[in-house]
Amino acid sequence: MADAVLPDPVLIVLLGAAGSGKSALAGAWPPSAVLELDEFRERICDDPIDEDATDEAVHVLGEVLEARLARRLTTVVDADGPDRVVRAKLLDIAGRHRVPAAALILTTPLETCLERNARRPPERRVPDDVVRLQYAETVDATPGLPGEGFGHVEAVYGGPMRLVS
Repeated sequence: MADAVLPDPVLIVLLGAAGSGKSALAGAWPPSAVLELDEFRERICDDPIDEDATDEAVHVLGEVLEARLARRLTTVVDADGPDRVVRAKLLDIAGRHRVPAAALILTTPLETCLERNARRPPERRVPDDVVRLQYAETVDATPGLPGEGFGHVEAVYGGPMRLVS
């Protein structure tokens, strides 16, 4: 991250494609402060990438986030794909607790995301077309993040984003 100074408490939402380095960046915070959507999916259905479990996983993640922000604890959410509905739910929870929100966008090049994803164990590997979609959605979502309610938006980690066919 650049020289940004974030308030405490703050909700930090990590955005980027699978393989962009969100989990590595999340390691900068104590494990108790990090809520990873894949982990909640795995707890629900034993499969961290099962998209059919996403709604339930987001619900449970939201409950934990609600409890943490009620206690005024900085919380980092690693929610893989940049889904606007999920972001809206996270921002709503932060707003109810008067906790500011920051979006950190992982700008790792698509080729690097795909290479890293290919090295994952089979049960954690995301299909390449999904990685490409997540990447494109992140690029598309980035300009609108301040209008959604993020008080701080910062690109971090890799090189500039560019779409690759």
